[in-house]
Amino acid sequence: MLQLVNVGHKALRDYATIATRGLMDEIRRLAEPLEGKRVVHLSATAFGGGVAEINYTLIPLMQDAGLDVEWRIIRGQEEFFNVTKTIHNGLQGAPDGLTAADKEIFLRYQELNAAEFEDDADFVIVHDPQPIGMIGCCPGSRARWVWRCHIDLSTPNPDVLDYIVPSLRTYDAAIFHRRQYVPDAGGLPQAFIWPPAIDPLAPKNMALSAEDAAYIVDQFGIDVDRPLLTQVSRFDPWKDPLGVIDAYREVKRGAPEVQLALVGSMAHDDPEGWDFYQSTVTYAEGDPDIYILSNLNNVGSVEVNAFQVHSAAVLQKSIREGFGLTVSEALWKARPTVAGRVGGIVDQIVDHETGWLVDSPSDCAQACLEILADPLTARRMALRGKEVVRRNFLTPRLLRDWLVLFNRLSGNDTAGADVATVAATA
Repeated sequence: MLQLVNVGHKALRDYATIATRGLMDEIRRLAEPLEGKRVVHLSATAFGGGVAEINYTLIPLMQDAGLDVEWRIIRGQEEFFNVTKTIHNGLQGAPDGLTAADKEIFLRYQELNAAEFEDDADFVIVHDPQPIGMIGCCPGSRARWVWRCHIDLSTPNPDVLDYIVPSLRTYDAAIFHRRQYVPDAGGLPQAFIWPPAIDPLAPKNMALSAEDAAYIVDQFGIDVDRPLLTQVSRFDPWKDPLGVIDAYREVKRGAPEVQLALVGSMAHDDPEGWDFYQSTVTYAEGDPDIYILSNLNNVGSVEVNAFQVHSAAVLQKSIREGFGLTVSEALWKARPTVAGRVGGIVDQIVDHETGWLVDSPSDCAQACLEILADPLTARRMALRGKEVVRRNFLTPRLLRDWLVLFNRLSGNDTAGADVATVAATA
């Protein structure tokens, strides 16, 4: 059997003071006809990245709502994850395509994982490209299969997209962060459009005092009396940590006291991560005011929280981004936030109203200098951003969207509780 992830327990009632009463009532109403329905989530890893973070909250809340839900991790060796990284990058626009050997490896692991999958669910949720082909290896499945895409498909490599489209056509539904990510291909299932969400009660997002944050950050050698810029991301070229260092160096010329923290996590399904981590360390050129940290330095959820809370500005200078949950995390903490004008980030930040959207390292540096020069105005903008997150990007809303979809796929009435869709094309 595929590895089962222990997600612990969470109670919907704990979110009652954060979500509106109307939303909580709607969740209970939508959950009632789904009681006992079996749901299986499939993904490539239980650690590192937004998919894992979302699932550790979403799945126990689905369970508390009355569904029978579990999360399984597919198996794979380095050869497989090298191929899936090529697929991931290609779907986000990288030029490299798949060789015949790559396709053979990908198919072989789909078959191996399908052979270990107990296909006894009402709904199977497949996260991202790594397990997308398993549906073709489960003939006669009674489940409704849903593909949940967490990446930016706005400008895909057409050859890589063409490779996954035949699998996608066999799904019952697909979910994307934005309409612009829905592939322009015929025969696809109906596409549902909704953003991901953060858990306001998770250790990464729970309330943390400035004093506690400073104490934690100090343990990593940061001078807590000098301003800190932080980016929290995987070490990935799409997150542009080298561009962040360029921006920091430009800020440093106007504010020599500034420090930079690049905080990431190393996930086993990202073989490029180690190489790019080393590239980032090399690019920093031993600057004592640049701190490059990861889970290998004992940076966990609470530590990430502390870095975000303590920072004068939180950065997310991505050049491709499916959504960018770290933006919602920073805004939820009312931190001034500077982020790339790409993907789902533009759905979270209104430029110069709730944060800064930037197109280059120089833009990023200028935004940081504005924040350092006028922290009160920056804080007011961040507080407006916090309210945007409260209304749109917290887990109870995400749970509600999933319940709407499950009811739709089951043929149940969802009048008054709908989600945005894009109709399937012939």
